[in-house]
Amino acid sequence: MKVDFGTQVNGRIIDCAFTVSFNPKFDPLLEAVKDATNTGIKAAGIDATLGSVGAAIQEVMESYEIELDGTTYPIKSIRNLNGHSIGPYQIHAGKSVPIVAGGEETRMEEGEFFAIETFGSTGRGLVVEDMECSHYMREFDAQHVPLRLPRSKALLSHINKNFDTLAFCRRWLDRAGQTKYLMALRNLCESGLVNAYPPLCDVKGSYVAQYEHTILLRPTCKEVISRGDDY
Repeated sequence: MKVDFGTQVNGRIIDCAFTVSFNPKFDPLLEAVKDATNTGIKAAGIDATLGSVGAAIQEVMESYEIELDGTTYPIKSIRNLNGHSIGPYQIHAGKSVPIVAGGEETRMEEGEFFAIETFGSTGRGLVVEDMECSHYMREFDAQHVPLRLPRSKALLSHINKNFDTLAFCRRWLDRAGQTKYLMALRNLCESGLVNAYPPLCDVKGSYVAQYEHTILLRPTCKEVISRGDDY
């Protein structure tokens, strides 16, 4: 089970994730991904290139394998998932931190926040969108779009007031008393004002784990600001 969560104070975001298993046979998968995330944290720093961080992560991740029911599976970095820079009220602030080699040579800079997150899979190492979507976020750089539907205008007003450009889920709309909003929400997505984030899946029957920490690149050190006693 993956637990991916965030917290924010006045738009300053911390993003973190970990995976738990209730069967020790999956421990090698969890160990691989946790090791890869910690390797990414070590490789990150002022002037480090995003590509070099990705290469270090992949090297460690794919040095692991796992035996499940008599079959040995190589653990693969999921090549189309990334870490990311974080800005005020902006969970994905423009820079992507790959978890495979071959990434861009853009450099990390002093004062930046990054979510270093890695995903390891026993499948093909590639995810696609699948199943019903429950998570959404208002587009950070969205321009004004004239909306024709009154329900869409009302829903956008509610999103702006309660979530701004931070992520939200349909359950929160339900709890706030919003009803019959699916068409309006679809309209906001089609207008480019809100982005949908459906579940991402590797091949059926495969297993995936994730670990993530948020770091701050200070002038003389990097601080893992999501680190706790347990992880």
